[in-house]
Amino acid sequence: MKGSKTVSIAHKRLDAEMLKKRKGDTVAKEKKKSKKNSAAPKRPPGAFFVFMEEFRKTFKENFPDNKLISAVGKAGGDKWKSMSESEKAPYVAKALKKKQEYEKALEEFAKKSNGNIGDEGKTESEKSTSEVHDEAEQEASS
Repeated sequence: MKGSKTVSIAHKRLDAEMLKKRKGDTVAKEKKKSKKNSAAPKRPPGAFFVFMEEFRKTFKENFPDNKLISAVGKAGGDKWKSMSESEKAPYVAKALKKKQEYEKALEEFAKKSNGNIGDEGKTESEKSTSEVHDEAEQEASS
């Protein structure tokens, strides 16, 4: 009996240590994540999601009583799998077009955000902070 108690106490200690490590890992991961800019353009949908936009409309017309989202997704996935490459081609083309529009919007966004950062960082003076401090020290010593 004594042996079993010491083993269970040891397991509790190990479990507590593992929980501490896990909590530490999540805190470190949260710090590493970069913040997303909400003004940035959203990524474009893939070919399947372009297909699903149209499929949802036709599915609702054919089955107006069906309110389950899972049924629409399941039926759309099954139809997508059964389609040939030639049937998928229009959706792939639409997805590529949306991707090109996204890339243009992303470039414009990058230009705007980089330009704004440079303008905001400038002060009235073109001098670096070390030059400003040097002048202040010279005036103080005079």
